Amino acid sequence: MAEELEVNRRTAERMRDVIAEAFVLEELADDRRKRFRIPDGLRRAYTRPNAAEVAALQTEVATLARKGAAHAPQLESLLGKVKAALDDREKRRIDPDLDALGRLQRGMHMAGPAVFVAPETVATIQGAILAGVCLEFEYRAEGADAPQWRRVVPYGLIHGGVPYLVGKMPGREEPPILFRLDRMSEPRASNQLGCAPEDWDLDVWLAQSFGVWREDEHDIILQVAPASAERARGWRFHPAQKLEEGEGGALLVRFRSGGLREIAEHLFTWGGEVAIVAPEELRIVMRDRLEAGKGSLKHVRPEMSQEPVRRDP
Repeated sequence: MAEELEVNRRTAERMRDVIAEAFVLEELADDRRKRFRIPDGLRRAYTRPNAAEVAALQTEVATLARKGAAHAPQLESLLGKVKAALDDREKRRIDPDLDALGRLQRGMHMAGPAVFVAPETVATIQGAILAGVCLEFEYRAEGADAPQWRRVVPYGLIHGGVPYLVGKMPGREEPPILFRLDRMSEPRASNQLGCAPEDWDLDVWLAQSFGVWREDEHDIILQVAPASAERARGWRFHPAQKLEEGEGGALLVRFRSGGLREIAEHLFTWGGEVAIVAPEELRIVMRDRLEAGKGSLKHVRPEMSQEPVRRDP
């Protein structure tokens, strides 16, 4: 090795040791000669996970499991397979770092709705998507006395605090709508074929609304006060937002979206630092929300076109 590389023996040994740190290196004795072999090939070293990657997945799995996320068991199964795929040498290499990172990493548990969805429900929906068939289930809408049978073409599955199925009624021209998974019962794959079109883009569809409320889109313009402009530059109001510099250090946020009620609810969290510039429909929704909660508000400005939303401290 030294002769081939035109270096001295000690340098060749150091180079061999560097290779041994990255690859599984077998030593073969042939009389007085030693040969070194990488049994797993070169690809293995670049595909096996490191401690930080395994710890990140482990943290995410634990966070989702505490929240009761419907797809947590699938990620937990993936984590187990990743760890099982490591050989003894790899496990000894990453275990100390994995223990340290696992002990000192946690996902933040935020306040929000707590719902339970059976993992079998998620698996059934995913199975229908893969098979290209409709999904049938009993669905109890909010305020309904009894569930009703539904058959929909599965257009998407949205994970989160409250998971949703995006479904479209087959044979109808209506756009897809959302179904809460926790309100579904007896889900099953249908014998009727049905799948989302090839040009269907779930991300584009989701971007048409601020949250889960579906309604006509509006051109939204918000003005962030100068004191909060820097914070707003690092905040994502909407995936397709555009930021513009306003007068006096203010910041304008523009995007097109529905879900005016959810936008109004979010603006309360800014404590009066965001003004509604447009549209008028959003101002009306905000006035209605302020009127509904005026018992807990000390002061509300009647004109909101250029005035920030005020909130009780």
